[in-house]
Amino acid sequence: MKFKTEVTLLIIAIMLFAIAMFFYSHQGAVGETASIASTESVYPYRGLALAIVGIGSISMVTASVSYTKKSKI
Repeated sequence: MKFKTEVTLLIIAIMLFAIAMFFYSHQGAVGETASIASTESVYPYRGLALAIVGIGSISMVTASVSYTKKSKI
């Protein structure tokens, strides 16, 4: 991969981590008498955030592996 592609993948990974942080910390509307035991109702975007983190991690690992292979040559 070219250096620009590697840097772009790393920037995309950072942006995805920031977006995932926002989605993971976002709390849905919970009534006062609602049970807090149900995490799905408190954090409705938790699954989406974890998927975004997975995509960001794959992007970061791809760029890192490509860079280390190129720097060893």
